[in-house]
Amino acid sequence: MMPNRLLAFFFRAGLAFAVQAASADEKPMMKAVVAHEYGTPEVLKFEQVPRPEPKDDEALVHVIASGVNPADPLTLNGKYAQEWGTHLPLIPGYDIAGVVEKVGAKITTLKVGDAVYGYPTFGGGWAEFVTVKEWEVAAKPKSLSFAEAAAVPMCALTAWQALVDTAQLQAGQTILIHGGSGGVGSFAVQIAKARGAKVIATASTANQDLLKQLGADVPIDYTKTKFEDVAKDVDAVLDPVGRETLAGSYGVVKKGGIVISLVARPDPVEIEKRQIRGATVWVQPKAKDLAEIAHLIDARKIKPVVTQVLPLSEAIAAEQQAATHHTRGKVVLRVADEPKS
Repeated sequence: MMPNRLLAFFFRAGLAFAVQAASADEKPMMKAVVAHEYGTPEVLKFEQVPRPEPKDDEALVHVIASGVNPADPLTLNGKYAQEWGTHLPLIPGYDIAGVVEKVGAKITTLKVGDAVYGYPTFGGGWAEFVTVKEWEVAAKPKSLSFAEAAAVPMCALTAWQALVDTAQLQAGQTILIHGGSGGVGSFAVQIAKARGAKVIATASTANQDLLKQLGADVPIDYTKTKFEDVAKDVDAVLDPVGRETLAGSYGVVKKGGIVISLVARPDPVEIEKRQIRGATVWVQPKAKDLAEIAHLIDARKIKPVVTQVLPLSEAIAAEQQAATHHTRGKVVLRVADEPKS
């Protein structure tokens, strides 16, 4: 009997060891929204994928919420895959707010448990976890929920880098902001006002009230009035639209002023003829800028406009809305419950 018992014992022990070894080899999994091919929002799948592991110069963030941006459909359809460095399979999500779960050996400014918000360069925010570099995130604004904070990074950074870094907008100057009720525009109006500028902003009839709430001095309903009939000799124009809107903007800028486009290269012939400046802004993640923006938010100078908060499983509907380019403020995806303070 003893040999059989010993044999059974060693068999069970070996089986347990094998199960433990197999478990050790298995990567932790997480829920994520994934595209395995480029295309329309319908290519997105809600599935289980391996959880990323941070490198020495990265931190792992437990994502609480992630924003939806007007540029997301362009990433998803592969139009700018080469320029933006995207690859398949693709997890979208370029706005995040969450809590630091783990830090790499070379991380110095972040620690486990920190509440952060930011813009991961290569996306990945539509998942339970994402890895980030130190310069891609900053401390979350204390006055905002995680869902509200997730509506901020990419659009606010775009507006900040256009108005502050590129236009160097000053108090007393006048700026025309096209699409003032959109993701970038709503932040641009508020940043311009915080810097003491006069703001002329365009939006549809339904969003005139929002322009006034954001602080626009001269709201224009572009469905009823040509902006060229109202805006004259402005110091700067911010254009997130392009085409006819950009073409009509050169004539409203004073000599020495600037036209900044987020979607196209300003016409060099028009720029030279009118003796103005032109620039195209491509947003970059910068922790310093995020910290400045958070300071203004906590000082009640800027606030995000969150139109809708949807569960991560409804990412397709959120992306379909983004593709219309007529979202009022931002749509946010909730990935996890808000942590209790």
